[in-house]
Amino acid sequence: MKNPDGEPPPASNQPRPGLGNLGDLETGRGEHVVVVGAGPGGLASAMLLARQGMRVTVFERDAVVGGRTRTITAPGGYKFDIGPTFFLYPRVLDEIFAACGERLADHVTLTKLDPQYHVVFEDGGNVRATPDLTRLAAEIARMAPQDAANVERFFSENRQKLDLFRPILERPFGKPTDVISPAMLQALPMLRPFSSVDKDLRRYFSDPRVRLTFSFQTKYLGMSPFQCPSLFTILSFLEYEHGVFHPTGGCGAVSEAMARVARQLGADIRLGSGVDRVIYENDRAVGVEVNGEHIAADAVVINGDFGHAARKLIPEQYRPRWKDKKIEKARISCSTFMMYLGIEGDVGDLEHHTIYLSKDYAKNIRDISNCRIPEDFSFYVQNPGRNDPSMSPQGHTSLYVLVPVPNLRSGTDWATFASQFRAKTLERLKQLGLADIEQRIRFERIITPADWENDFGVNEGATFNLAHDLGQMLYFRPHNRFGHGVYLVGGGTHPGSGLPVIYEGARISAKLLLEDLAERRGRTGKGAEGAATDQARAEAAE
Repeated sequence: MKNPDGEPPPASNQPRPGLGNLGDLETGRGEHVVVVGAGPGGLASAMLLARQGMRVTVFERDAVVGGRTRTITAPGGYKFDIGPTFFLYPRVLDEIFAACGERLADHVTLTKLDPQYHVVFEDGGNVRATPDLTRLAAEIARMAPQDAANVERFFSENRQKLDLFRPILERPFGKPTDVISPAMLQALPMLRPFSSVDKDLRRYFSDPRVRLTFSFQTKYLGMSPFQCPSLFTILSFLEYEHGVFHPTGGCGAVSEAMARVARQLGADIRLGSGVDRVIYENDRAVGVEVNGEHIAADAVVINGDFGHAARKLIPEQYRPRWKDKKIEKARISCSTFMMYLGIEGDVGDLEHHTIYLSKDYAKNIRDISNCRIPEDFSFYVQNPGRNDPSMSPQGHTSLYVLVPVPNLRSGTDWATFASQFRAKTLERLKQLGLADIEQRIRFERIITPADWENDFGVNEGATFNLAHDLGQMLYFRPHNRFGHGVYLVGGGTHPGSGLPVIYEGARISAKLLLEDLAERRGRTGKGAEGAATDQARAEAAE
């Protein structure tokens, strides 16, 4: 995707003319690994693998790094995050930077927000969410005094839940028996796998608004709190326990820092270079094709929307557990309708993050799940200038508006419906006191579910990838070691969606790749072809 103002990216991000001389891929230490896509998972993989001596080449079709975790500068100096708008649980990325001999804090300035966000209920009441538990309990008490006393118990039990589940999130699930590992069996009673997030929260909170304060976060996975497995109460816990952070300059600053470190470690990031397909010989990936040229590789890491990338890059015979028909029938997340608005003037006391929850939130969610456009929908607004003046020119405001909507399975013709939905969204924004912004709009960009698919390669516009239900988690999700020398990173593989989880998945995949290449090096008696065949069989057996 190009910057909306048409200006080229910074010099360090300039794509090479064509692919240049491919001979340089034959120099350097270690085996050659190709990473397809410079999103968060691809960049984390590139950092870790380059640090371990691999010769890493990242091919990215766009002119900038970050995938959807990028920040664009629009005409007039407005800046917008395209996808994620905040940073959560920096521990994982801290550890990745440390493993690469760097400190995250030396590359990115993270501001811890307080309040983290403002939750506004259409049927009355609001909560200014804060990591200060005493103040948070007081906020809850304003709406539901009987629930305030249980805030500490919620945190105490979810602290235990995270401690039990962290080892599960940090390991691969490549065999059916992994689902009944000792760690899983120990965690199972507290995970309550057959209970939903909302049902689990009823043990603490009787007021449905309070439960939504601790459960709307399931939308980060594109799921309903009434269906999402109860494990994911840890999402809100993570926010309150570890903080919600704003990276100065937008979330794209994190992606740019990762690319900078990867390059320092020797990774070659080639922008404006999309991969056409993975090339196989003797049942193993041996490289990729880019603009008609064969780039040899000892392993391939794919960072992309799973449903789109798998079908585009990997022949069906090399994904027996995920053939086209299964991908077409897979349960996928909702989509989002996006508005990026450059506003002249200010927007009053609007918080950095505001979540507006509709009066009948359960119906709102049901409509989306049943592929219907909701009438009185919920929405989210980011006002980053509240804490970061660099996000908009002086005297102006950058607003990011997100509305959860059905994915493209709804059959909605967004080419004709977008203008109607835009008008309805602007009308809904008046509920937050934003009654006069339309006449003050100086820049506007809209992304519909169709745009997510056509411009960003998001399968069926499902912004949050495969659904995170029990049938598509852990072993039942596409494996990190996808087989035949191919490894997956991103929200479509284990552990799932969300930046810290994607970073964790990159660590898992990088470790598996390094182990597999080390094993291949040790099979000197069989020759390269025999070792490759044995490894392919072992991967297929998973």
